[in-house]
Amino acid sequence: MNYDSAKEHIISLLTEGLSEKLYYHGLHHTLDVLNITEELCGLEGVDEYHTLLLKTAALLHDSGFIVNNKNHEEEGCTIARRILPGFGYTEGEVEVICGMIMSTKIPQSPKSFFEEIICDADLDYLGRDDFEKIGNSLFKELEAYGVLSDIREWNKIQVSFLGKHSYFTPTNILRREPEKAKKLANLKELISNY
Repeated sequence: MNYDSAKEHIISLLTEGLSEKLYYHGLHHTLDVLNITEELCGLEGVDEYHTLLLKTAALLHDSGFIVNNKNHEEEGCTIARRILPGFGYTEGEVEVICGMIMSTKIPQSPKSFFEEIICDADLDYLGRDDFEKIGNSLFKELEAYGVLSDIREWNKIQVSFLGKHSYFTPTNILRREPEKAKKLANLKELISNY
């Protein structure tokens, strides 16, 4: 498999195809998930082969937004099946990558350790210092698509989401869960004043 050429092609697809209204699900999010995926692979001791599969999945996990913003994971798998064989990925590797992409669908449902890694990378920001900034970009995106327009409602959704979310990897349970708990407590206090 030629990961470097596939990466270049996928980034080009995303750059040309993603809507400017994707304030959260833009190329910057994909690159963040790619970086965190690589970081988690190193910290969790993932071998080079599976790291490349995970990095490929990270690049493609939101590529379906090129087609539409509903069922984007399924669309991402369609894109993966179409383009990856041209970069030397086997049918089996493509299906493993599609499993990783599908595991990121909310609510996340990883069925393997590798799927747990991409799920944690996708929502890594929930336990980071840039949580508010990234959360605001998601609200702005939902507002732009007419899904949500009330910041109070958004904060209630965030409380519900954070309350149900759990990290899967030992690394993120240790390094992200405590900060996520603080964010949840802050949001609960905020909505108690509504």
